[in-house]
Amino acid sequence: MLIVDTALAKRAAAGRPLQVALFGAGFMAKGIVNQVLRYTPGMRISAICNRTPSAAIATYLNAGVPAEEIRECTTAAEIDDAIRAGKFCVTQDPGVITAADGIEVVIESTGHVEYGARVILAAIAARKPIVSMNVELDATIGSILKLKADQADVILSGCDGDQPGVQMNLLRYVRTLGLKPLLCGNIKGLQDRYRNPTTQASFAKQWGQTPHMVTSFADGTKISMEQATVANATGMKVARRGMIGLEYKGHVDEMTGMYDIDMMRSLGGIVDYVVGAKPSPGIYIFAEAQDRTQAHYLNYGKLGEGPIYSFYTPWHLTALEVHISAARVGLLGDNVIAPIGRPVVEVVATAKTDLKAGDTLDGLGCYMTYGQCENYDVARAENLLPMGLAEGCKLVNDIKRDQVITWSDIVPPKGSLSHQLRFEQDRLFP
Repeated sequence: MLIVDTALAKRAAAGRPLQVALFGAGFMAKGIVNQVLRYTPGMRISAICNRTPSAAIATYLNAGVPAEEIRECTTAAEIDDAIRAGKFCVTQDPGVITAADGIEVVIESTGHVEYGARVILAAIAARKPIVSMNVELDATIGSILKLKADQADVILSGCDGDQPGVQMNLLRYVRTLGLKPLLCGNIKGLQDRYRNPTTQASFAKQWGQTPHMVTSFADGTKISMEQATVANATGMKVARRGMIGLEYKGHVDEMTGMYDIDMMRSLGGIVDYVVGAKPSPGIYIFAEAQDRTQAHYLNYGKLGEGPIYSFYTPWHLTALEVHISAARVGLLGDNVIAPIGRPVVEVVATAKTDLKAGDTLDGLGCYMTYGQCENYDVARAENLLPMGLAEGCKLVNDIKRDQVITWSDIVPPKGSLSHQLRFEQDRLFP
């Protein structure tokens, strides 16, 4: 991160701040804009694209931007004019953002799979580097989007601040030490697969979030998307459907003996999570030494006698860190986290309650389904429906609670770009 602050300082000194556009004006966007405009010399959030322009305007106002400095733009030329004039733009049209010459990096922060797919394809076509906060999209069709970005010589990256990026940062550090990572872990405070927007409404209101987003945290869907994203960026697998998911109230340092080392080695490492452990809400990496000399110095450094050593980051600061990713991507060409190629882990749709033929499935963090991780080979062999594509699918069979849903159980919605991209991904990675 010392390299990032130096790069931003150079842009600030030159009077050429990195021009960033943001898709979405929700909870995370509000924090990102405030962080950049108030506390990040060398970078500007110059434009916000949102289906409701008033929400984008409110996001700017919250960050201290005077109302007279905000322009509603309908063309790329208007955005470029506004940037040259030092103004800020809001728009409903993703195309005018990606077409604007003055925009150097785009951040996708909506969490919506279908909308996110359209935005990222447009950014790739315009050769704009992309930071994605949309792990739901990344876990569902990340491999095909990364391939298209590579073909266009465009960086498509996940972000700092969210658990996948934090895990990848620590993993890169552990690998730089010459150690062999065996587990990438995520620390949760709560896991209840049957939570829904009604049960989570008061908590969502307390933090200014939407009930469905908070529900996806509580019911395990979000952590499944996050850990699938890490798996697809590392080649690690899950030990079983749904991951192991230990419950433990102590520190993660005390958990190194709770996993089967031979199993982790045989799978090339695993992704997992723990409920209730400290430091929450952090992440952890378990790794092993490659020889006795490494082990000796790890012990000297107070990490213990092994054979598994614990590394952790005690926080993830979400919106306060995302701008670091924009600088890494836009100024240094450094990808935070991205698929390595063929998918490794899938998030599969599972019934949250008994469902009936004729029902149309609702979306992520709602009433009807939750997501859980499964190894990609198993998910493909069993024809399981990706959780990120469940919304809008019509059931043709009854489904019992906790039963995984297959492609044979549904009729997909017509005209869905995300479904089309997934079919393309499946053909490329059978």
